[in-house]
Amino acid sequence: MTKIALLQMTSGIDPETNADAIVHAAHQAAGEGAKMLFTPEMAGLLDRKRSRASDNVLAEDESPIVERVAGASADAGIWIALGLPVTRDDGRWVNRTILFDDNGEVAARYDKIHMFDVELDTGESWRESAAYAPGQHVVTVDDTPIGRLGLTTCYDIRFPALFEELGRRNCDAIAIPAAFTVPTGKAHWHVLQRARAIEASAFVIAAAQVGDHEDGRSTFGHSLVVGPWGDVQLDMGGDAPGLQVWEIDTGRIAEVRKQLPSLANKRDIPRSRNP
Repeated sequence: MTKIALLQMTSGIDPETNADAIVHAAHQAAGEGAKMLFTPEMAGLLDRKRSRASDNVLAEDESPIVERVAGASADAGIWIALGLPVTRDDGRWVNRTILFDDNGEVAARYDKIHMFDVELDTGESWRESAAYAPGQHVVTVDDTPIGRLGLTTCYDIRFPALFEELGRRNCDAIAIPAAFTVPTGKAHWHVLQRARAIEASAFVIAAAQVGDHEDGRSTFGHSLVVGPWGDVQLDMGGDAPGLQVWEIDTGRIAEVRKQLPSLANKRDIPRSRNP
């Protein structure tokens, strides 16, 4: 059994305020015995106004948020998955998750692959690709406190090929930090999270943004822990930010894979036309 923590946030346009919340949560989570802290997508900065956000979207090695969270990770002795926008070497922005180990060292980086470019019936319009470049690499991390961890972000959840690859890599858990809209959250959040856990026979850990944000958006919340059988073990609801420490039974992964060995039974699907 391993304790983890999920931080559900209403991140805003001030990186320092967001960092304060993450640092505080890291120490609280470690004090309650958690070995890992998961934050939502864009935990460090949530600002859809590019002209205003540009002053705060920095290279990773120049970011005061990164420095503070790395320091909190080392001070508290806890792994932290931090979501925030950063600038690449070529000047493009990326929607990144940085995973710090319990010494405050970077264990992995994942840049969101699938860009959220949609027009909803509610009138909401999102063009993530207008500001952000898509990532190019599937990322897994061995030897975390919960085993092999796969990294994804929010809209990635709608693209099964990514999760099929994480299944091939035998991930024990998959992180899906998010800032889901309310309409799409109501329709699809729980069913997609459960489906991805079932397909990979792995835990899904989805820390989420919640509520009304300073930049004008509203997010669905409902940070989840889903077990490898597809059972929702933790749901933090859609009303308010907060921290929840949760104990997961990593032994359950082997039990599920023995009982229902879908990963072992998987075969490549022929692409030839019907005869």
